[in-house]
Amino acid sequence: MKIYTYKNCDSCRKATKWLQAREIGFEEIPIRETPPTVAELKTMLGHLNGELKRLFNTSGQDYRALGLKDSLLAMSESEALKLLSENGNLVKRPFLLTKGSGAVGFKEVEWGDLCKS
Repeated sequence: MKIYTYKNCDSCRKATKWLQAREIGFEEIPIRETPPTVAELKTMLGHLNGELKRLFNTSGQDYRALGLKDSLLAMSESEALKLLSENGNLVKRPFLLTKGSGAVGFKEVEWGDLCKS
């Protein structure tokens, strides 16, 4: 299980504490320094029913600075995934990948279901 986190993100801290409290093993990866790969982003996109916008940290400064609210609709999937793989600040976090599933953002109930499998 991999979890991409940002050290100053409250949701990321809650998620890792939640996993530790349940003694669930995971590999923590700093999302800004090592963003998810295009392949990992494609995998996650599949878990999100192809909803590309859900991969993006829409409340982040980089998202606003790049004007992605308007330009994301015109972007191809491959362009968007490449952009995310090059800028971890743009990726919704925490970003959790398990062997057969994944989730973005921390929702305890959703993560509980994912971590059981």
